[in-house]
Formats: sequence, C-alpha cells, structure tokens
Amino acid sequence: MNKEHVPRDFFIKIWNFFASVRLTVGLLLSLSVTSIIGTVVPQNQSPAAYFHNYGEFFYKIFSALNIFDMYHSWWFQLLLLMLTINIIVCSLNKLSATWKIIFVKIPPFNASKFRSLSHKEEFTSNRSPEDLKNKYEQVVSKKFGYWRTEQTDKGFCVFAEKGRWTRIGVYAVHLSVILLLLGGLIGSIFGFEGFVNIPEGNTVNSIRLRKTEQIHNLDFGIRCDDFSVSFYETGAPKKFRSTLSIIENKRSVLQKDIIVNDPLRYKGINLFQSNYGMLPPEEITLNIMSRETGIAYKKKTKIGMPIELFEDIGTFVIKDYRNSFHYKGITLGETFIGIFNKKDGGRINIILPLKFAGFDKMRKGDLIFSVADYDHRYFTGLQVTSDPGVLVVYSGFVMMIIGCFITFFMSHRRLCVEVKKNGNKTQVMVAGTANKNKLGMQVRVKKFSQNLAKL
Repeated sequence: MNKEHVPRDFFIKIWNFFASVRLTVGLLLSLSVTSIIGTVVPQNQSPAAYFHNYGEFFYKIFSALNIFDMYHSWWFQLLLLMLTINIIVCSLNKLSATWKIIFVKIPPFNASKFRSLSHKEEFTSNRSPEDLKNKYEQVVSKKFGYWRTEQTDKGFCVFAEKGRWTRIGVYAVHLSVILLLLGGLIGSIFGFEGFVNIPEGNTVNSIRLRKTEQIHNLDFGIRCDDFSVSFYETGAPKKFRSTLSIIENKRSVLQKDIIVNDPLRYKGINLFQSNYGMLPPEEITLNIMSRETGIAYKKKTKIGMPIELFEDIGTFVIKDYRNSFHYKGITLGETFIGIFNKKDGGRINIILPLKFAGFDKMRKGDLIFSVADYDHRYFTGLQVTSDPGVLVVYSGFVMMIIGCFITFFMSHRRLCVEVKKNGNKTQVMVAGTANKNKLGMQVRVKKFSQNLAKL
C-alpha cells in the first residue's frame, strides 16, 4: 500500500465516523441518559451529604466519574464536543449540493419534468403566442425574482423561480444547535459559581468557589452599603434586600438594590441575593438586676470585654454570639453566651436569648442578666456566577427561531409557463414545484393560471 494513501484513508475514516447519523443518535441518547442522571442525583452538594445518601462504595464510584458535578465533567464536555463536530461534518457533507443550487448563475430547467407533473393547469387562448409573450413575461417578472424565456418550435417557455436561499434554513437550524452546544461548552469550561458573605459597610474583591472551595479574585470590589430585612408575624423572613456598589479604582461605578431573583450584573458576572445573617454586635447594653433588692442598672460592653459588677462581687464577660442556640431540645434563636466570674472564684455560664428577656431568672442567681439593647449588624450572602457562553447561547436561540421559520414557512419555488400553437388555438400549460409545502404550491399554480387566463 502506498504510504501517502494511509493518512488520506485515515482522514476519510474519521470523516465518515463523524458524518454518521448513527453517531448522532448515539450521542443524543447518551446526553439524554446523563441528563436524567444529573436530575436524579443532586448536583454540587457537600461530600458528607453524598456519603450519607449513597454509602462509601457508590460514593467512591460516583466521585471518580464526577457524577456529583456532572455538567462540568470531562466526559460530558467530550459528548458535547463530539456532537458539535458531528453536526458540523454532517452539514458540510450536504452543503456542496445545496451550494450549487443556491449560487448557480443560470439555473437549469427541463420542461419535460414540468409536463410530467400530475398537478398542472392547462387552458387555451384565442391569441397567438407572440401576443401573449410580453404579457406573460411582465406577470411572471413581478412574482418571481429570477425568470427567463426560451423559444420552442411551436412557441415559448417562461421559466421562473424564487426562494433559492430558503434552502439554507436547515443549515441555520444546524448552526443554532452548534451555537447552543458551544455556549454550553464555554460556560462549562470557563464559567464559575461561588459565594461570598459581605458585612454591611465592607468591601470584598474575592469569592470562594462552590466546587473547589478555592478563593477566586475578581477584577473589581463589591461593597454592601446597606441591608434590610422584613419578617412575617411568625418570625420567618418576608423580604430581604441588599444595596450593593461596584468599586473600581477606589470609586463606585455602579449601585443597585438586589433582592431574590433580581441580580446585579456587571462585566458578565451575576450577583444574586442568596441568604443573610446576623453579625456579632459591636456594642451591647446589658440590664443587670439584683434579685434581693430589685435594683437594676445598665452597662455597655462588647464581646470579649469584661465589666466590673456593682459592690465588687465579680466580673461579667460576653464570650459568644450565635444566630441560633439550642437549649435542652428547644431553639432559643439569637443568643448571647456570657460568663459570670465571682469574686470568690466561682464561674457561672449565663445564657441570654434575645427573644426571652427573663430567661436568666430561671437560674435563681443573686444577679439577673438580660440584654437591654444591641446594635443590629447584618451580612448579606451572595451567589456569584459567571457564564461567558451565555451570549453564544442566546445567539443560538435567535438563530434557531430564524432557521425554523425559514425551514417550515418558506420554500424554493419553481414555475414553468409553456405556450405553444395548437391549430387555431394557443395551448397554455402552467406547472410548478416546491421543495416544501407542495400542496401550497399547487394552490399558487392554480391561482396563477387563472390570472394568466384572464389576460
């Protein structure tokens, strides 16, 4: 075998492999099955949740196959890439024949093919072919973009056509699918999803990626100017809103209030309102009352700052703040946890839930502690996403709409008007073909024939 033919034969085999319709069906079935798996198996959850739900054996298998983040896995991206190449090769295989039809300068016409059509219209006229020629040419030229007249032994034929370019409709649909697949690939490879918590008044310029937990730096800063939340009577959050500013070169270039499902978008990055939480207050006002005398006084403090109690009986310090605290199976909600250090060396843990001001009375100590006031400080939790392929996907959707409209509602139509002398009469035949909507073309031919007969 000639060595020069080996690369050529190998290229032909590869080309035929990707030009196979069986490959298309196989890839579509594979993507369908994997999409079902991606729906059944929750994506991007914590490893502990997967380990608990599937056990050690299946956890190792699914983790090795990257089932838990399937749409970013190498094999899913490979399926998309192969389907993209498959569609391109299949389109190119048929494009050459279509190209010759669309861009031919002088399209070929064969009158015998029109005569053999079962659906054609015929009528006779008292006028001679010479009288009818100019009139028919004027009518045909108004309805069709291309036309020409050919003389015959007994008269003439007027050939016409329009809509040659509509044959590219199917290729527009193919291109739209390619754009959708490429957009998905671009987003899968170069996109990211992460999260960040920003305290009110603070600015951040990095996020933590959800998949790898790595820090990802941004080209700009995000500042939380304000946060507000409203609640139902049950205590459940009703609506929360963040006022965000985008900071570049130490100045604000964009500001927007965001709520759930109304993100801020900047430079292809989306900032979604995801959650919120309370920050440990910087200043707390305590109410301290003597059980024996009933005398109470207030003192301001901070977390970790000891305060001297009256009559020199000891010190008190708030050690921690928790958004939710559980005590003997009961959820107390927002709670401060403090330590009462007595002068005699005793040490007592004090629990101060904000919803239950008299909670410390149950301790039956000499002093009763409660929180009189504190500064409410929130942080906003943002989901940060970037999908650089989204514009490509949108372009694919637009292209698909255009391609489907051309494919299903427009066609390449051809017409033949044959006029010949038949004794003292002139015989006229009108026939037409279309690559789509042949019934519609028959109606047009009949109507066109009736208009010619009236001339």
